[in-house]
Amino acid sequence: MIRQRIADGTYPPGTRVPSVVEMLEEFGIATTTGQKVHRGLRSEGLIYTEPGMGSFVSKNLPEDLAAAGGSSDDA
Repeated sequence: MIRQRIADGTYPPGTRVPSVVEMLEEFGIATTTGQKVHRGLRSEGLIYTEPGMGSFVSKNLPEDLAAAGGSSDDA
């Protein structure tokens, strides 16, 4: 879901994305799942994390987010 929101522009570059705790509340997922989502999005270069500030959509996104892997079902 976060990947889809990045792809469709709901979260444009530089925008803060939901924290793990916020994802738990919004999507009803486990903490471990939320951490995996953040880790995966970071490894794909879709988000970056500023300690103490949060995670943000990367300014240089891949042209084709579908090629970044995963499905739109990701939290």
